[in-house]
Amino acid sequence: MPIRRSEMQDEKYLAKLRTHWKRNAVFPPMAKLCEVVGLSSTSSVFALVGRLTDAGYLERQDGRIAPTKKFFARPILGPVRAGLAQPVSQEEPELVTVDDYLIDEPNRTSMHRVRGDSMQDAGIVDGDLLAVEHNTPTKPGDIVLACVDNELTVKTLRMDAEGRWYLEPANPAFQCIRPLTSLEVLGVVVGLVRRFRT
Repeated sequence: MPIRRSEMQDEKYLAKLRTHWKRNAVFPPMAKLCEVVGLSSTSSVFALVGRLTDAGYLERQDGRIAPTKKFFARPILGPVRAGLAQPVSQEEPELVTVDDYLIDEPNRTSMHRVRGDSMQDAGIVDGDLLAVEHNTPTKPGDIVLACVDNELTVKTLRMDAEGRWYLEPANPAFQCIRPLTSLEVLGVVVGLVRRFRT
């Protein structure tokens, strides 16, 4: 279905609102929103806010507008091959947030920045942000955040032939870690986020 011109205009205004929110984490009063989106009258801004509210991007809270989860969502424009090129998908894009994709249990999930390269062969490199789910069952082979002998690390959880737990790196330059006094699994790594450009 073709996109109407008014919808394309609203997308431009929505982009300006997202940029403003990224910088300020708050929207100004309606009168000031004219400057943010580039409209000349408050009546035009009220109409825009009404349309974006109806579309699910904004909501009204205590007389002010606030972003909804949909406001932060990004379109998934279809699969893309890492080999041969493919035709562009004509399907309606799905909207998703990073939280939607990575996090099943928000109250039991924390983020941790990786330092070091001991897990590089598992695809976890220095600077990555790990999503770690806490208070969840673990099994050998899980990549976990662990406290071993009072030091934090991320490694693969393993069990030896004698039934003793240890931590295995994913880099041959590092040795397995066998606890001297204690090993506590703090959570299971359920995903990661990586930036390629800063």
